[in-house]
Amino acid sequence: MHLAYPAVLSALLFCTGLYGVLARRNAILVLMSVELMLNAVNLNLVAFDVWLSRTAEETLHSGQALTLFTIAIAAAEIGIGLAIILAVHRNRGTADIDRLRDTAEGHESHPADGSDSDAPTAEQAGRAGKAEATA
Repeated sequence: MHLAYPAVLSALLFCTGLYGVLARRNAILVLMSVELMLNAVNLNLVAFDVWLSRTAEETLHSGQALTLFTIAIAAAEIGIGLAIILAVHRNRGTADIDRLRDTAEGHESHPADGSDSDAPTAEQAGRAGKAEATA
């Protein structure tokens, strides 16, 4: 098989994973996209290892060894990532990246028009009503 076939497939997989990381808002889908990108790298490592072993007299199979390390690191990454996402989902009730970023910056919202009114916004009033209802 020619080297171009796995290289093109790997590039397509990597671009698909990159699009998933940049476009998705769910943290689990972002982790799946990262795994897709790591698998594209693994495909490249194995393809180039086979291609270089045909041209070299000594075959070290270093690309396949690096692929095994990458698979082990990816398994650890997905395990820790899922644990963090589940803990955040239990505490905050969502796995949406935009909402998590907003809550990390603070709970206070500033008016967009620049007015300095001390009146609570509709969102703050809704939160206060929920807090009173649960108390």
